Amino acid sequence: MIIMEQQAEENSIPSQPLSKKAQKRAAKAARLQEQKAERRAREKEAKKRKRRERAQAGDAEPRKRRKMGGFDQTSFAAQVVIDLGFDDMMTDKEVTSLTSQLAYTYSANRRSSTPFTSLLFTSLNGRTKARLDAINDAGYKRWTNTKWWEEGYDRIWTSKSDSCDGDEDLDAHRANVVYLTADSEEELMELKEGEIYVIGGICDHNRYKNLCLEKAQTSSIRHARLPIGRYIASLTTRKVLTVNQVFEILLKWVETRDWERAFWSVIPKRKFQGKTTNPDISPEGEHVEENEGQEDQEHVDEAEVVASSDSEDGEEHNQDDGFQLSTPTSAIH
Repeated sequence: MIIMEQQAEENSIPSQPLSKKAQKRAAKAARLQEQKAERRAREKEAKKRKRRERAQAGDAEPRKRRKMGGFDQTSFAAQVVIDLGFDDMMTDKEVTSLTSQLAYTYSANRRSSTPFTSLLFTSLNGRTKARLDAINDAGYKRWTNTKWWEEGYDRIWTSKSDSCDGDEDLDAHRANVVYLTADSEEELMELKEGEIYVIGGICDHNRYKNLCLEKAQTSSIRHARLPIGRYIASLTTRKVLTVNQVFEILLKWVETRDWERAFWSVIPKRKFQGKTTNPDISPEGEHVEENEGQEDQEHVDEAEVVASSDSEDGEEHNQDDGFQLSTPTSAIH
């Protein structure tokens, strides 16, 4: 009886009103959410309008070509894998940053004139999977030419063990895989069709040393670092790159076959001091390095919108065939 009376008294106590500062924060959050919804509605309506206009004009251009920006694409027959097997080593904020980098990576490949054959994301689990599932109604499942495995990247060669005649055949499959890591003593001088390049999917503010190198050694696969120091002597700051920046450098090399031009076009200008060895090459724009400093929520939202718009008309992908490389996020570890 006494307990019930105490509960009644507690329920009768009016809740404390929000302070003016808290009210302003709540109002701002509600306003931003409303603006975000309105922006996405406008984007969808603009796409519908453009489709109607093309239909009325009798535009017979193939749909896939329109989505790719109206230019021909020549795929590079190598694969890139993003190794997501570091979920338990990141903070919630870093997981959020990583998922936005994955969206930028997908968008870069989709819009490139020389895309990789496909992207494989391995070891999808934990908070990374939960975060992706929560974005745009699991829109990542509709990304075209992508594969998502809960298993690790070693499935690339272990899945073929039944058809192999022995260890030599298994080693041959494994020999085509290269893990990209800044801690390697080997330099990657060129990309080759038929090979698989792995990027470590981790955003860790460079806390972990030799992480991806040790993983490659444990897996008995090749490892290499991007030849940044060989071509960009003015890069005096730490060679820390996000997942999407590493991937965009690979894309740019495929397009130009020129490492120096690839580095200058992708690496943020603030990381350079002095001049490049080639006076005809200059930085072409700046990318956000999401592992440094305060996370910018606008860039996270932008990545979600980009991936959503790119995958809006995509089909559910096949989870079993195709795979890709992976490299460390926010740094080639």
